[in-house]
Amino acid sequence: MNWEMLVANYYAALEVLAAFVAIVIFISSLDDLFIDLWYWVRRIYRSGRLKRAGHGRLTAAQLDERAQQPIAIMVPAWKESDVIAAMVQNMVEVLDYQNYVVFVGTYVNDPATTEEVQRMQRRYRQLRRVEVPHPGPTSKADCLNFVIEDIFSYERETGIEFAGVVLHDSEDVLHPLELKFFNYLLPRKDMIQLPVASLEREWYELIAGTYMDEFAESHAKEMVVRESVSGMVPSAGVGTCFSRRALKALIGSTHNSPFNIASLTEDYDVGMRLSQLGMQSIFGVFPVTFRVRQTAWGTHGKARERLMDMPLCVREYFPDDFRAAYRQKSRWVLGIGLQSWEQIKWPRPLAARYLLLHDRKGVVTSFVSIFAYVLVLQFIIFHVGLSTGWWDIYYPTMFGEGSIWRKMIYVNAFFLLIRAAHRVYFTAKLYGWEHGLMSLPRMVIGNFINFMAVARAWRMFLSYLFRGKRLVWDKTMHEFPTGAQLARKRQRLGELLQSWQAVDDDALARALEQQQATQTPLGRVLVSHGWLDEETLAEAIAYQADLPRSHLSAEMVRGHAEGLPLQLAIRHRAVFMGANKAGTPVVAVASPLPEEGLSEITAALGTLPLQRIVREGEVAVALRLLREGDSAPPGAAVPTGPLLGDMLIERGLLKRDTFDLAMQLYRPDEHGRIGDYLVQRGVIGRDVVETVVQEQRRFFAEATA
Repeated sequence: MNWEMLVANYYAALEVLAAFVAIVIFISSLDDLFIDLWYWVRRIYRSGRLKRAGHGRLTAAQLDERAQQPIAIMVPAWKESDVIAAMVQNMVEVLDYQNYVVFVGTYVNDPATTEEVQRMQRRYRQLRRVEVPHPGPTSKADCLNFVIEDIFSYERETGIEFAGVVLHDSEDVLHPLELKFFNYLLPRKDMIQLPVASLEREWYELIAGTYMDEFAESHAKEMVVRESVSGMVPSAGVGTCFSRRALKALIGSTHNSPFNIASLTEDYDVGMRLSQLGMQSIFGVFPVTFRVRQTAWGTHGKARERLMDMPLCVREYFPDDFRAAYRQKSRWVLGIGLQSWEQIKWPRPLAARYLLLHDRKGVVTSFVSIFAYVLVLQFIIFHVGLSTGWWDIYYPTMFGEGSIWRKMIYVNAFFLLIRAAHRVYFTAKLYGWEHGLMSLPRMVIGNFINFMAVARAWRMFLSYLFRGKRLVWDKTMHEFPTGAQLARKRQRLGELLQSWQAVDDDALARALEQQQATQTPLGRVLVSHGWLDEETLAEAIAYQADLPRSHLSAEMVRGHAEGLPLQLAIRHRAVFMGANKAGTPVVAVASPLPEEGLSEITAALGTLPLQRIVREGEVAVALRLLREGDSAPPGAAVPTGPLLGDMLIERGLLKRDTFDLAMQLYRPDEHGRIGDYLVQRGVIGRDVVETVVQEQRRFFAEATA
């Protein structure tokens, strides 16, 4: 009997807890219902008003009409060596805008990221690296403050004033019209926030899928309502453009730096501060077309390309690992839900106070959601016991038919259906009906992620309050789409170098004329006249061919000298570099091997080699080392030096087709030096060869000095 009474008391306590949970869920649901109603009423009203007024939407042609103002893009980077180069490359290639400069902030104790940014600097003249002088990680705000300082220094050095400064992360995928849209609104608007969307994931990537669902709904509905209700738009941390006036106001308000280094969500913080300073912020919604690759469900992974209309937005991959997801979200909860209580004063407008409460309720409701799951599970167990007869002693229930608590359960169930319907609608609108349906089970997974995130945020915040533990930039591993997932422009070398701002129009025109006259590759003409450096040329060729960059050393060249017949190496300008970890042979080339050359080298090596792009001068001196056995310190880098044949062709002393024909019969072990061989065949005179050889030696001496 005592055991049965204990169970009855426990069940009664569960009902009391269930009543408390029902009240919290009801209040939270009323808040969500208000957001829903405001959104739909506003949408219907604006649609009718626009039809009555006869106004059309903003068009891309109108964006093109506005003169391009200088715009700065800032990218904070801590431990981003895996993605930063691909992000910068895609940004420069995609953006349909010319008047901009990219500032990337790196730390002194992050050499891998620094090296990648420096490599991109050699490729893109519009890229600048900003060094944070102290070790990381600190906070994203700290890194951004140093970037802002460098932006103003750049303005003083060049006399340029940026109309706006755009904030991005190192995993962002941009749309071509992004800067044109910002340019159209500057300087009338002080802060412009674009929507953020997750790149599409597969159906089974459930963790990452929760980001698709949540951002699809929040940035299509809640951000719009937030702007409409209070005029206060928080920055999302990416896709945010600040006017020059806004940055000056932020600096003036703190007498120091624009971003709050004490906050882990400096983006949310800065949006609130701009609102308090009376700045005009907007959530920019501009319909555009994206070209996307989607895996058709039920086709065993077969991908399809399609055009999709959606708002101009910033897209990125979010984590598909449970631990990475809740750790990332815990930083958001910590900054928005907890630190903001301490750092952001309550604004005077009632609407702004309401939205702050809306943002902060998650620090409680995330626990309540999981608690509700636990209660439901226990009630199911008890009802199974009641139906099977092993439990039949209990107090009169609070949730009897007709009771207020039973009615509240029904109302909350109705609210849940509304929540689910909205989640399905907004997800399906962006990603299709398949993902719309998958958003339902992902709602449950999202609740568990949010629960873990809030629990971790509370633990970190309490450790900060009572133990003084410092809150630092909590690193999230980022992923950037592969080349197969991004549409790439296929440009000729000259167009590519122009888009990189690596060569001016006059030099390119003169080089093209000489290329046609001498049949010399354009890159060699540009380098030989000093209009382009070899490093940038190698980067451009590697980019065009989608091949990795590499470097040669004298030790490497000699160590693998026997790997490829010398005559093939000389004929095809290919240097054997050994094999990679998988045992695949690797060859260094200055440009991709033609089909004939690749076939001959494959036959010699017994398997298809991997190609790595190196500087033309490195290939030239490596071949000289192989042919003549020049001495060089072990491990030394192979210096720059032109090949004799290239010099003869560039100076108009020899035709390219004549040289190539002669080289098909050249055998180093039989014919000796190339110059002697050309003279013996009557291709060119001895005096001409001697003159060019002397010039070649001067080049080599300068390179090794």
